[in-house]
Amino acid sequence: GTPLIGFDELYSAFSPLGLTFSDKVIDLTGEKVRIRGFMAPPLKAESDFFVLTAIPMALCPFCSTDTDWPDNIVVVYLDRSQTFVQPNRTIEVTGRLDRGSWVDPETGFVSQLRLRDARYRTV
Repeated sequence: GTPLIGFDELYSAFSPLGLTFSDKVIDLTGEKVRIRGFMAPPLKAESDFFVLTAIPMALCPFCSTDTDWPDNIVVVYLDRSQTFVQPNRTIEVTGRLDRGSWVDPETGFVSQLRLRDARYRTV
């Protein structure tokens, strides 16, 4: 089946220079993976992306630069629109793992880890 990655398996090291991706993330980059977490409150109701967090969040965890990037969030780009769920519901997202600093041209949002062509379900 599709490998499941835990939030605690995303990075192998934290240093003043930033986060180091784990071997598991490096090996699975470009592959279809599953991650379980919580949907952060989206910027707008109709959106094709959201932020997946390790713990439920009351506020949107947007950051100014990737040096401030929290280690417990992943940006999810959906393959189609889905109805957003309550922030306190556990969801499992399946998508293609993408890593490295990237700026979304539409929103200017900077991310380190993304799931592309993704969809999700509550668990």
